[in-house]
Amino acid sequence: MALDLDMLGVSLGPYPHKWDSKDAILYALSVGSGTSELAFTTENSHGIAQKVLPTFSVVGVGPAVMEIWNRIGSFDYSKLLHLEQQVRVVADLPPAAEVETFTQVEGIYDRITGATVDVKFTTTETHSGQVLFETFSTVFIRGEGGFGGSRGNRVKAVALPDRDPDFVTTYETQRVQALLYRLNGDRNPLHSDPEFALQAGFERPILHGLCTYGFAGRALLDSCCEFDTSQFGFMSARFVAPVYPGDLLTTTIWRTEDGAVFLVENQAGLAVLDRGRFTFRGV
Repeated sequence: MALDLDMLGVSLGPYPHKWDSKDAILYALSVGSGTSELAFTTENSHGIAQKVLPTFSVVGVGPAVMEIWNRIGSFDYSKLLHLEQQVRVVADLPPAAEVETFTQVEGIYDRITGATVDVKFTTTETHSGQVLFETFSTVFIRGEGGFGGSRGNRVKAVALPDRDPDFVTTYETQRVQALLYRLNGDRNPLHSDPEFALQAGFERPILHGLCTYGFAGRALLDSCCEFDTSQFGFMSARFVAPVYPGDLLTTTIWRTEDGAVFLVENQAGLAVLDRGRFTFRGV
């Protein structure tokens, strides 16, 4: 098993994909939206136009995700850990769209015990060519290091202000949260099969990291934007600890000049997302 180092800098695509109203609603429900957020969870409520959560972009890339990992090399997918995620929303996402996603491998770094891979995804509306969003994923693949490559640059920590936060939002995840989120396309048994989870070292199936990311995105959209999706521009965070379905997720937010910094913790006060950064669109 080995990574294809020649993939560094290579651009691939377009990978066609489409979503409809039901897909957008399913995503919203899978990251905890409910009856208080009918613009995201219904398409026919009186006087309410359907909108799409900005973090839907992480699933809006469609099959491009698996295509790029298949091209990067042959490795054990159970050794792949999602480290960081960024989204940059360029235009409000429509409830239904036909899109194309282009991918580029922006970094392959030798971490000795494994390899870190950075991939950028750019998704455009098929007919107009308008860029809707960009997403950026960093993963760590255990056992694929030691090839003599660059160690890369360390990601700088996000400094949290030494003052009281501006917003604190707590959401309760449901015991079925991972079973619901997996319907967006990530069918990894780590999130559904108790036996597989035990073999991986967890007491039971864990929540998808991108599901936790979606909960944090809702908290930012509510607190910083009052659910006005046109204000939501950029969001990034690092995954630092697993979340179990049923856990509480508390997003603590400090305003900044161009947006906010944030941290997500579980009910025990353990950070599960850190280095959180948010900026308004157009900043």
